[in-house]
Amino acid sequence: MSTQAIGYRPYGEDTPLERPPLVLGDNDFHSITEKVSRVVERPKPPRGWYVSLAVSGLLTLVLLAMVVYLISTGIGVWGVNIPVGWGFAIVNFVFWVGIGHAGTLISAILFLFRQQWRTSINRAAEAMTIFAVICAGMFPAIHVGRVWFEYWIFPIPNWSGMWPNFRSPLLWDVFAVSTYFTVSLVFWYMGMIPDLATLRDRAPTKARRIAYGLLSLGWRGSARQWHRYEVTYLLLAALATPLVLSVHSVVSFDFAVAQLPGWHTTIFPPYFVAGAIFSGFAMVLTLLVPARQFFGLKELITMRHLENMCKIILATGTMVGYSYSIEFFISWYSGNLTEFFVFLNRAFGPYGWAYWIMFTCNAIVPQLFWFKRVRTNLVWMMIIGVLVNVGMWFERFVIVMSLHRDFLPSSWGIYIPTWVDILTLLGSFGLFFFLFTLFCRFAPFIAMAEVKSVMPASHPHRAAAGAGH
Repeated sequence: MSTQAIGYRPYGEDTPLERPPLVLGDNDFHSITEKVSRVVERPKPPRGWYVSLAVSGLLTLVLLAMVVYLISTGIGVWGVNIPVGWGFAIVNFVFWVGIGHAGTLISAILFLFRQQWRTSINRAAEAMTIFAVICAGMFPAIHVGRVWFEYWIFPIPNWSGMWPNFRSPLLWDVFAVSTYFTVSLVFWYMGMIPDLATLRDRAPTKARRIAYGLLSLGWRGSARQWHRYEVTYLLLAALATPLVLSVHSVVSFDFAVAQLPGWHTTIFPPYFVAGAIFSGFAMVLTLLVPARQFFGLKELITMRHLENMCKIILATGTMVGYSYSIEFFISWYSGNLTEFFVFLNRAFGPYGWAYWIMFTCNAIVPQLFWFKRVRTNLVWMMIIGVLVNVGMWFERFVIVMSLHRDFLPSSWGIYIPTWVDILTLLGSFGLFFFLFTLFCRFAPFIAMAEVKSVMPASHPHRAAAGAGH
């Protein structure tokens, strides 16, 4: 059924009584299946897909080489030293954990609040979460030095009789990130099962039919299966929702529990969560704008979806900007001269350039989304999305670099990243985009079943009455 036939207005002509459609064009259930499945079934993907695969694959190989070099040589190949004992590894870890927030937020929290605009973007956002958390989890694993003793951080009996120190933030990270990754992975896979069964039924080759058949777990689409699927999906959403808030709060405790000026503050948990959602949505925007162009999905990922994400980036960016300001105020109002010096040093010290990049990208640039003309312009969206992610990486950098001037001027120093640090950072981006590029080609990029559920044809009585969806 056409969305236009029942009185839905095209995008840009919003009225208080009629919402813009979630699916544009003359689409029905069959055409939705055709358009989404075509991304997987077409013999040759777009040229942009090959370029993305080649570039990201090359960077992934660079990452692999850097990890092998690090493990075989030692942590000394990084720029870390006294007084900066944490460098790019912890910066990258916190950055990638933050990127992983938007996927579960879009899927779980917006699902519980019955926000139907999430349906066209939740699958890609969930995939982004999985790949970002893989990148994040790699850095604590390789920064401990002797990686072959990593099993010591798990509470399992071992020959040495040692047990994990439960007061260690490193252990908190292990539990928080592994729990978040596990639940997000199950939630993502669970949501794909009906769509994987669709790909199985349409598979032109036996190999594909077997592969998608195994992955779809015998799905037949019976009423009993749909009922159990929906109950399980709801329960997983309820389980994942508190994890969105808890995982980055725990990561912020890595800093907040330390007795160091600039870190020992109660604003870190909410500040980190807002920043994580902020950067996560910016990355979703950065991925979806080119993806919808390459795969011809403009009618499914509409300007309404993109504009809603821009509004969330604006709201969370304002929270982050407020946090930057209130940190300065608290340090001054506390009367603690050491604390106040740390913040003055962040803004006007040797790393002041990084602070102002952070502040400009995170607090000023997103304010452009107040203008509808910017929110509905794809070029501006991409530019702002990339700048926000640059700013959020520098936010982590600025926090970690607070170590370079602590209590005693005699222990002050400068941290300079080595070529191994820089290539490892670039390689982590390569791994992230490599996994996402493969996902676009071999898995249902858009949740077909969920998109169909919000189309007017799924609610014929409401559609006949002219109700918005």
